[in-house]
Amino acid sequence: MIGIAPLLLPLAAGLIGGAMNALAGGGTFVTMPALIAAGLPATVANATSNVALLPGAGASAAAYRDELAPVGGLPIWAISAITFAGGLAGSVLLVWTPSHAFDLLIPWLLLFAFAVMVFGKRASEWLHARVTIGTGTLAAAQGVLGIYGGYFGGGVGLITTAVYGLLAGTDPRSLFAMRTLMLLVANLAATIVFIAVGLVQWSACAPMLLGGIVGGWAGARIGKRLSHRFVRIWTLLVTGAITIAFFYRAYG
Repeated sequence: MIGIAPLLLPLAAGLIGGAMNALAGGGTFVTMPALIAAGLPATVANATSNVALLPGAGASAAAYRDELAPVGGLPIWAISAITFAGGLAGSVLLVWTPSHAFDLLIPWLLLFAFAVMVFGKRASEWLHARVTIGTGTLAAAQGVLGIYGGYFGGGVGLITTAVYGLLAGTDPRSLFAMRTLMLLVANLAATIVFIAVGLVQWSACAPMLLGGIVGGWAGARIGKRLSHRFVRIWTLLVTGAITIAFFYRAYG
């Protein structure tokens, strides 16, 4: 019989991660480390985290559904299809990655997500002052986002916000709905693969899934009232601290 204590960590991580995904992304920065701390191998922890956050992403997407709109001239269905295909490809890549290699790769993926969040707005302004981006470039970038979301997913919401700002000149607050929907689509594609190959640890996934639903719904409701500055500062602090911790874990 499973005691209550082992369920509390994934439940709490799901609550926080689901809320973070609804607000600005980065929920995996909390859920995956919690599962690794509970003793799961890195690839299993990442797959389990992805599946656990799927219903929370769905709850958030439903809360934002009235704000959905095309991005950079691309309709919602096209962005979703590209993201789903990329998510399938990325999740297959994760299945093929040895767990020890993924352990060494995680800190760099986290650092990339953190850097995009810090410098994305300034890079967007610099780029838009010099070039015009077409829908083809945005579609290609969306495919890469889908692959990244299926493979790792850490900070994919933050990266999506930065990329949309970079290529489409879109305000971060107006991206809550589309970013959350794309997180849902990528997670759904990856979930199909991870469940099919048996990479999910269900005893940890179930309580995290419950927490993710509640956190995702609550985060979306709160997100409509919070300023972008507050969300940005909070997410920077969390992601920065966890990135440092994972570098120490892998190379310290």
